[in-house]
Amino acid sequence: MISRRLASAVEAALSRQPAVGLVGLRQTGKTTLALAISAARDSVYLDLENARDRAQVAEPQEFLDFHRDRLVVLDEVRQAPEIFRELRGAIDRGRRSGRRTGRYLLLGSASASLLRQTQSLAARLAPLELGPFDVLEAASDGEAERVLWLRGGLPESFLAKDGATSLEWREDFLTSILARDLPQFGGFVAHEKMRRLWTMLAHRQGGLWNGAGTAAGLGMDTRTVNRYLGLLEDLLFVRRLPPCAAKLGKRLVKSPKVYIRDSGLAHALLGIGEYPALLGHPVVGGSWDGFVIENLIAAAPRGTAASFYRTSHGAECDLVLELPGRPRPWAIEVKRGAAPRLSRGFRSAAADLSPERAFLVYPGDARFPLSRGVEAISLRELAAVVSRADSSTPAPPGAGARAGGAPRAPAGRREDEDRRATDGRSPHGG
Repeated sequence: MISRRLASAVEAALSRQPAVGLVGLRQTGKTTLALAISAARDSVYLDLENARDRAQVAEPQEFLDFHRDRLVVLDEVRQAPEIFRELRGAIDRGRRSGRRTGRYLLLGSASASLLRQTQSLAARLAPLELGPFDVLEAASDGEAERVLWLRGGLPESFLAKDGATSLEWREDFLTSILARDLPQFGGFVAHEKMRRLWTMLAHRQGGLWNGAGTAAGLGMDTRTVNRYLGLLEDLLFVRRLPPCAAKLGKRLVKSPKVYIRDSGLAHALLGIGEYPALLGHPVVGGSWDGFVIENLIAAAPRGTAASFYRTSHGAECDLVLELPGRPRPWAIEVKRGAAPRLSRGFRSAAADLSPERAFLVYPGDARFPLSRGVEAISLRELAAVVSRADSSTPAPPGAGARAGGAPRAPAGRREDEDRRATDGRSPHGG
């Protein structure tokens, strides 16, 4: 069984809040994680998509009061919206009697919908998102990373016995989402047009969003296309990566980039089931970009803001991470080549952004300096570095130099500091 990094965050949230809301794409393992956490506690679990379980909360106040001394785990809680009216009162009654934390774990498949339902629980609920497997959980080496990129991180797909089984599972999964989830969340949805939109997004992985152009290509109106995209975003299938909002006196691109978040689903939409077929497909570059970006965002500390940077004059940075407590952003370029080289656009972007640190992610394993202030690094190693880059981790000596600017600390010293940081130790000992 693959351990989930979010488990410790859920435990920590339960120790400080009465309720935790755990959202995520269907089949990411939310139920498995919740059951593992609840197994160590006196708890009760209900799947509210099951009619028998849902009948137990027909009288929500009585149910919550009866289980007031247990951890109550409610799966697909959106199926019983009436329970939210009672949760606030149950939490407040518990606080007055000394039961202040670790009382409710609420699971849901759509982020915005669940958050809207939990608005009455402000300051009482900690929201967390469980994504598919990422490189820190499931990619111990280059071969596992390639499988993760091809199949995506949904457990049933990643752990399938072979590539054909994985592809069939993903195709069935997409069909079930079209038939089941989209109508529940979005009202009337034209299945064929939604499937065509999905496929178009897969072909344009990482492209700038053009609602009018997309609508024209699908024979739909712009308003409907934007609604469909918002629905896919709500269900956590799609990420709209916003343009960087830095006020640098530059003329910036204002449209977001759109990615299908799980690379395996993007490949299933394109009928890509084997690694050689992926390497020969025109989408390979955009797919790799999306895979890297999604994994780095997943690894980043809570509170990180992610964007991209592009100007009308060609300066471009694939990913800008504004990490909590850090003085300046981190700038990241993504390349597919085994012998990576910095683009002129990234050099210009780094000069504009003056990042604290700058990296070029490529498929190799070696880490080495490309120029003053920029390092080539593997996805797995950078994800580990980013995961520890909160305000408690000191910046390496020399950090903050512009690409091509003042010298930084020797690469070997920075690598040692990052490795100590990813082991949970300060670069200065302790």
